[in-house]
Amino acid sequence: MSLITITGYPASGKSSRARQLKAFLQEKAGGSKDVILLSEMSHSLDIKRSAYDNSAAEKPARGALLTAIIRLLSPNNILIVDAPNYIKGFRYQIYCAAREMKVRVATVYVLTPQEQCRNWNKLREGDDKYSDETLENLFQRYEEPSSMVRWDSPLFTLLWSDESISQSTLNAIWDAIEKGKVNNPNSGTVTAKAPTDALAVLEKTTLSIIQQIMSSQNGFGGVVTLSHTSLVSASTRLKLTLPSRNVTLPELSRLKRQFVTAQKKAITLGTIERGSVDWSEAGVGKRFVVFLGEQFHR
Repeated sequence: MSLITITGYPASGKSSRARQLKAFLQEKAGGSKDVILLSEMSHSLDIKRSAYDNSAAEKPARGALLTAIIRLLSPNNILIVDAPNYIKGFRYQIYCAAREMKVRVATVYVLTPQEQCRNWNKLREGDDKYSDETLENLFQRYEEPSSMVRWDSPLFTLLWSDESISQSTLNAIWDAIEKGKVNNPNSGTVTAKAPTDALAVLEKTTLSIIQQIMSSQNGFGGVVTLSHTSLVSASTRLKLTLPSRNVTLPELSRLKRQFVTAQKKAITLGTIERGSVDWSEAGVGKRFVVFLGEQFHR
């Protein structure tokens, strides 16, 4: 039925969130579906933290995890994968496996500061603990998920400081895996290049949104409606919830640069999924608003 990929820094509390999520899904499913929590530390896999000490050990460990995922994927169950899943290429492999089985997908990003991860790792013992060198190395190599790429979408970000997952987020995850789109296993990938005016569209659209935010905000947060006629039609206006503070122009400019850079990287990777990138003003605008919303409320 569905696959939920957990991702985040090592020692960031992913397993705790995975258990909370499993408990909710079991109650929600009411016994109609099996909810399986696959952990790399489970007896069936027994992947030690030391597997991440070097690439020679890590590669077969990831292979074993992917094999287990493929074996457990089924239209009749909900599979939660509790592992670092820190490489975007590996998350893409997981997504492709789910697509072949025609199951819905969701990504849960456990967002935790590095210092908190270090503190939690110090409390661990034996095989459950990362070496200090490995922990720092994984911090540097971690590739953050993005809602702008299909294999990480839909993306749900959970803050480490929250004692539990909010009911609204749990319900949203349930809707994604119960009612979300099932990707076509035959869609494949195609070599594609951005249109010649893609960069101009990126700059024009993101600048338009920034100008509207600056002129519309009141410093107390709330919803801003983007209604520039060249950006979206009246029937597809975009809404963005601002934080309860004044958003500065330097902050917006920084986020704009991050967004544009990510969009350019998505194209220079060489292949994209058919139909996944809309370079119209409306398409760029929608992605930028989603990106801003994630950054404002993380």
